[in-house]
Amino acid sequence: MPSRAPEKPPVPSLESPAELQARFAELQAKAGARAVGVSIYDMETGAEFGYHADRWFHAASTIKVAILLGVYGAIYRGELLPQSRVHVRNRFLSAFDGTPYRVRLDRDANEDIHREIGRTLRVGELADAMITTSSNLATNLLLDLVGLDVLQRTIEGFGLEGIDLRRGVEDEKAFDAGISNRVTASGLVGLLRLIGEERAFSPAISNQMLDVLLGQQFNSGIPAGLPRGARVAHKTGEISTIAHDAGLVYMPGRKPYALAVLTEWDASATGRSATIAAASYLAYASLIGDRD
Repeated sequence: MPSRAPEKPPVPSLESPAELQARFAELQAKAGARAVGVSIYDMETGAEFGYHADRWFHAASTIKVAILLGVYGAIYRGELLPQSRVHVRNRFLSAFDGTPYRVRLDRDANEDIHREIGRTLRVGELADAMITTSSNLATNLLLDLVGLDVLQRTIEGFGLEGIDLRRGVEDEKAFDAGISNRVTASGLVGLLRLIGEERAFSPAISNQMLDVLLGQQFNSGIPAGLPRGARVAHKTGEISTIAHDAGLVYMPGRKPYALAVLTEWDASATGRSATIAAASYLAYASLIGDRD
């Protein structure tokens, strides 16, 4: 008789998902956060987990990962080159009524791009500044260059849910009219998986985006909850009531896992970064930490 093919093993799951749910609920309560959303996907085992993972949050600067995807899509199609020159200006049109607005220097994390107004910078330089130092001016320049409609179609073309890109940053009229960029934790993890699994247009393009994300300079969130040896390709986002971090976590000797931690707070609340770091540790420990 022919031998039977071995059955495929079941997809592993995170250890004690119910306990992990309780841990995140406890973390949210102790921190005093209004809301916490967490999504985890482990590329090593296929395990996944969600805690309010489909709740919508104001995206803050995490939406810049979606814009990065659109920019590199244009590069993949040959419409742009990383070395293509872009005129640096500070005048954009509101998604609400088309009136002009500017990115305020005192609300931008990167002053260097503002010093280049009237000159040109390369697409690759702007993409790096958008992610690694969260430049709002670089973000709006790239969004205008590629086009909001093209960026939206790129997101839809990959079938991504939980990513709602509707305007540039610092567009106050649109914000006041209820037009805001939104994300869910599961949506950001889906976007990160495209990059980590080298499915974002091509392996080469995926790895170029990964290199940008690995250059992140704000590391008090997800990386702070991890042991030495971890590398994190990630993007943070923070405004008055919002603090987020989402990224790909690379530990030695294994495939990465994708993690998004989204949080909402009272404007006067403290301990935001520490809470994200604690959530990062919980995710790490549930996947590959000591289980004595």
